[in-house]
Amino acid sequence: MGPAPSVAEVRRAVRAVLGDRSRTGAADVVLVACSGGADSLALAAATAFEAPRSGVRAGLVTVDHGLQPGSAAQAARAAACGRELGLDPVLTVDVEVGGEGGPEAAARTARYAALDALAVRLGADVLLGHTLDDQAETVLLGLGRGSGPRSIVGMAVVDRPYVRPLLRVRRATTEAACAALGLTPWDDPHNVDPRYQRVRLRSEVVPLLDDVLQGGVAPALARTAELLRDDLEALDAWAADVLAGSASPSVPPAPVAGDQLRVPAAERPRSAVDHLELSLVAGLPRAVRTRVLRAWAARTGAEPLSAERTAALDALVTAWHGQGPVGLPGGIDVTRASGRLEAHPRRTAQE
Repeated sequence: MGPAPSVAEVRRAVRAVLGDRSRTGAADVVLVACSGGADSLALAAATAFEAPRSGVRAGLVTVDHGLQPGSAAQAARAAACGRELGLDPVLTVDVEVGGEGGPEAAARTARYAALDALAVRLGADVLLGHTLDDQAETVLLGLGRGSGPRSIVGMAVVDRPYVRPLLRVRRATTEAACAALGLTPWDDPHNVDPRYQRVRLRSEVVPLLDDVLQGGVAPALARTAELLRDDLEALDAWAADVLAGSASPSVPPAPVAGDQLRVPAAERPRSAVDHLELSLVAGLPRAVRTRVLRAWAARTGAEPLSAERTAALDALVTAWHGQGPVGLPGGIDVTRASGRLEAHPRRTAQE
């Protein structure tokens, strides 16, 4: 008699990821990040079953944030479960959680910093137990923030060193898999604390949407994120190709009508990275053009651009009327001169 349907579904999801690793030549070590909750526990059990069959060494890591009474004991239970499942190595990492961004964000920052360091030290990928329901909640959070399509594409299955095998698996399935395997998940009190946005989305918003829209909301949101990610990846690849074409120095084009005079040679950027020919971007769709501009700005040393700074930079290309330098975060000023955008370190008052 085969495994329960829920167990089989989780194993299939893990098998697909581990098999892909074999084909792509990824490092033959994975660590399951396990809190002891149903999602990560089901993932750990499935990984312990599938990894030997895929020729992959699999271990487990549990992170103790120290935010709740008994957290060390819970981390020890998760580690003990990993050893019982036959995972090796089994590691417990203690982290110190700061206060920036609130407790949820600070805990996440500390956790990922620890996992990043561990992945580098062991040359491993880290398997995370995010499910389809987590993906739907992430999409809703992005919609509420209104910060553009990238905020609603949700989480990627592969974003190395992180891999999320269960993004098409429902939370109810992981809970059923644990029950079928005789595993007792830990119920994190934070998962029912209404002070956290995700808890209210999970317990109030998604059920209400399901009621109003007659079901299927979580799968629909996750499917939307997957389709939108395909579109964004295509646009990003297009923009990367355009920017790659600007990497080599070229003979400057004739000045575009209305451009300011060329700056003196002594003040001109000396690196090809510090200028961008307008001919490469002027005719592009805005979605691609702004991607090129943001990526180029990053190459010049600017920090990530807000929507406002991106629009100001784009206006140098599309709405030029002699406006002065656009200041970018990170101490970079951009001017338009003789058919190109030029980036300069910002001068101080003393200069």
